[in-house]
Amino acid sequence: MTVDKVVLAAPRGFCAGVEMAIKALTWMVRAFPAPVYCYHETVHNKSVVERFQSLGVVFIDNIEDVPKGSPVMLSAHGSAPEVVLKAREAGRFVVDAVCPLVTKVHHEVKVRSKKGHQIIYIGHQGHEEAVGTMAVAPSSTHRVESIEEIADLPAFEKPVSLLAQTTLSHRDWSSILNAAKERFPTLSVPGRSDLCFATTNRQGSLMAIAEQCDSVIVIGSSNSSNTRALERLAQEVGCGDVYRVNHADEIPQTLKGVVGVTAGASAPEELVQEVISKLAPHEGVEELHFVTEEEYFPPPRELRPLINAIGFFANLGFSKSELKPVNEDRSIGASEVLTTLT
Repeated sequence: MTVDKVVLAAPRGFCAGVEMAIKALTWMVRAFPAPVYCYHETVHNKSVVERFQSLGVVFIDNIEDVPKGSPVMLSAHGSAPEVVLKAREAGRFVVDAVCPLVTKVHHEVKVRSKKGHQIIYIGHQGHEEAVGTMAVAPSSTHRVESIEEIADLPAFEKPVSLLAQTTLSHRDWSSILNAAKERFPTLSVPGRSDLCFATTNRQGSLMAIAEQCDSVIVIGSSNSSNTRALERLAQEVGCGDVYRVNHADEIPQTLKGVVGVTAGASAPEELVQEVISKLAPHEGVEELHFVTEEEYFPPPRELRPLINAIGFFANLGFSKSELKPVNEDRSIGASEVLTTLT
């Protein structure tokens, strides 16, 4: 492998929702004895999930598998309303770490269905976010993934709205939006896009480096929707060879020339640095900044009293905590938090 230069996309890696979810689960690991339960994977990244599993976190797909009185976190992808209700039964301590952008879509589904709308929802089959969103109003919501499926929808007599999974690529959204508008001329869409700003920004930063790269590495897991969207986008814009990897050991030895590197919104920065070290570019690393992200999501409301209480007793000398109180949460990143989890 002879790599001349690495061109590093920015922004990349953790989004605000992932930052919030990882720090939330870290607080739970620190505050409660094992096991701590998590409904679905915290975020869709293999290395992050394995890190938490090594600390006694148990990831489950059936909320009723959580024992009575046990602490459980609901993942960033959002949960069906009945799952949230069941989680709070039997004295469980529940932290709902749903991304606020997903909550916005749930709210749109609820409001529009109550107004009598039929909702076309663009989402990936089986993805936790899509499953949770569809469950908000199952009788009024119709999931599609392609232009062809728009054509197969019935001729609705009621008003029609179009909503989307937050991690879709902008290209997928635009193409299906145009087809839906043609099929349903009075189609209603939110005034503000459902698409996650971080997903859009990472796609933009990839586009900014694409032309100068002989090949591109996308860091992230196969079950990460936004990571797979980055992978497809790199292929569509002609980035040459495109490789999605979970970690540096998966990098092919045939790489040469200029290699672009980006990471999905669930991939920690330490994986990026490991990939760069493995590539060992002779001419170094050039980081191209597409846009600056300043968005921040505070800890889930259920955790805030607990965090402040831990901070209070730590200040009195009764306990030690490497994490900061709620009012300082913004100053520490999830990648930094992950490095403390041993």
